[in-house]
Amino acid sequence: MDAIQQQMFDCYRAIARGETPPPSPGRHDWEVLRGARDRQRFEAVIAGRPVGGRRRALLRALRAMFARRPRPVR
Repeated sequence: MDAIQQQMFDCYRAIARGETPPPSPGRHDWEVLRGARDRQRFEAVIAGRPVGGRRRALLRALRAMFARRPRPVR
């Protein structure tokens, strides 16, 4: 049974019981990801590590690698 079939079954059961149906699959995914990121940042602060330094350094390196350099004018 995939997620959509389970959702349909849960909605049918909730309606039969007179309850509100559950949220659709994937509806709160971004909130969960934000919560995980915030928790990771919190743990870094508590441990005394810099927050987000590796990601910024990686992005800076990728931007430098793929940056278009203007061609010299002849």
